Amino acid sequence: MENFIVSARKYRPTTWESVVGQKPITDTLKTAISSNHLAQAFLFTGPRGVGKTTTARILAKTINKNDLKEAVSENEDFAFNIFELDAASNNSVDDIRQLIDQVRIPPQIGSHKVYIIDEVHMLSTAAFNAFLKTLEEPPAHAIFILATTEKHKVLPTIISRCQVFDFQRIGISDIVGYLQFISEKEGIKAEEIALHTIAQKADGGMRDALSLFDQIVSFSGNNITYTHVIDSLNILDFDFYFKVTDHILDHNPSECLLLFNTVLEKGFDGHNFLIGISSHFRDLLVCSDRHTLVLLETSDDLRPRYLEQAQKCKKDFLLDALQLLSDVDFRYKTTKNQRLLIEICLMQLSSISVMDEKKN
Repeated sequence: MENFIVSARKYRPTTWESVVGQKPITDTLKTAISSNHLAQAFLFTGPRGVGKTTTARILAKTINKNDLKEAVSENEDFAFNIFELDAASNNSVDDIRQLIDQVRIPPQIGSHKVYIIDEVHMLSTAAFNAFLKTLEEPPAHAIFILATTEKHKVLPTIISRCQVFDFQRIGISDIVGYLQFISEKEGIKAEEIALHTIAQKADGGMRDALSLFDQIVSFSGNNITYTHVIDSLNILDFDFYFKVTDHILDHNPSECLLLFNTVLEKGFDGHNFLIGISSHFRDLLVCSDRHTLVLLETSDDLRPRYLEQAQKCKKDFLLDALQLLSDVDFRYKTTKNQRLLIEICLMQLSSISVMDEKKN
């Protein structure tokens, strides 16, 4: 039996072009290398799984490769010039002192030694202070890349000595495109709406998206459908939101309550339903104006349904509904009878358009 390699490792980018969703950063770093304007200390910040460590490794490889040019093979990765330290488990002063002692030794091959310190915010205050002088005046052959998900925990004196690159959450369309690429490589047939649902669930993290993708492949085999995704990830079907909106527009609170009861019977949390219906109304509001239509992040299969339902909704109704849902969401965790709160909300939503009609 062959050892299984998770997609996040198997398809980890190894070139600038394969880094997904961070083009401004990769372009800046490429230009800095080619123009010989490379700093000696960088701070990569951003959410988890968006490419900070991957970009750091590509940068480390490219620096040495660019200097030696034709003297090395195309596949040379300069692994012996790249040192990674996990600050979460090596956060003491002694760990940093050992690192400083290593920094003094020049590389045997290549021009630079690159030190990648992951989760740098976990270093103790004493370790930060011990690191300050080396970071400010490092040897000419040393480059430091600090990576963190919590920039606010890094000392300002450390930040001031680094070039800071803020990594953004990866867009849904970029994640879907990369998942389609992997599906083709692995011979997996996947519905676009299924991959889009995975991308939404990942919340901007490529590593999370690839982990979910592997989980669903284990569940469904080589044919990923939307049904497989919602069953495996315990996601509420978008059909519920379209149906409850239709009942609200028809001023039918009874059907809304019955549909909400079905949602609870299926084991879904009421708060998830509340967040889902809020997002649905937001998408309908986005669809109501052609200028904001670009903000609708959904699959091509679902787009016509959103546009059709948006035509039935007045903007005033959607704004009032979103305000009501926002108030209920704020009160949800403090109320003792959470189910009753959502049921009252559904009845109020069903009466909003009736009240507007009476006013007119």
